[in-house]
Amino acid sequence: MRVLKVTAEGLTTSFRYPHFMQQIHPSFQMPPPATIYGHICSALGEWVDPQGIQFAYHFTYQEQVKDIEHIIVLSPARGRLPGSRVPKVLEGRINPFEREILFHPRLTLYLNRPEWESAFRSPRYAVVLGRSQDLFTYTRVEVVELEQSPRAYFEHTLLPHTMVLQTMQGVTVLMPRYLDYARGRVPAFDRYIIIKERVYLPPEEDQYRFSHLTYGPYWVDPTTPEEKGAQRGVMFLTFTGEEHAQHTLA
Repeated sequence: MRVLKVTAEGLTTSFRYPHFMQQIHPSFQMPPPATIYGHICSALGEWVDPQGIQFAYHFTYQEQVKDIEHIIVLSPARGRLPGSRVPKVLEGRINPFEREILFHPRLTLYLNRPEWESAFRSPRYAVVLGRSQDLFTYTRVEVVELEQSPRAYFEHTLLPHTMVLQTMQGVTVLMPRYLDYARGRVPAFDRYIIIKERVYLPPEEDQYRFSHLTYGPYWVDPTTPEEKGAQRGVMFLTFTGEEHAQHTLA
């Protein structure tokens, strides 16, 4: 399976939980699918049809830190400007809040669109991931050939929630999957598993396997290190479609 493999690095990033507005802005530990979609469209220079696009990624960061930022909340003002008959229009109020920031992030993105290689080598807009000020740079853009294997390991990645019984590890999160800009940025959410520590599939011990589940075959990146007879797995997700389509292999 020929895919586009893009490596991007930056100094900081933050993926805000959408339902936190003031006082604290916690960050997801992995970029949500909706963020990846926006990143792709930024490189291409246009909103592309999400149908048929499949992506997978490996995401790490050096440290998680906290910073104090502020927003200015505007409200209608009363009275007039000093020494003038002109009425005040707006007045601002500064609201400080705490934001979680991921320091020295690194993203390896896989896309089932090898024909987009030239677009990522010369992106249309500034490369960012997360906030508009979180500048990134592409350190490597290449087309690789994934291989199928009955065994793989997964680490520092996002997996479909349907794999929770296979991995027996990870944290379940509800993330924005896609923002429909044709309908006023209406969001669609879905459940995923954040995997940080390395997980081997199928499990090495039979007692951790479920007889009704199918393990593999998996797509693996042959350029990654081999450990215990396995290489790093690449599990593709989608932006639209039914839940079962999120982990289609090809």
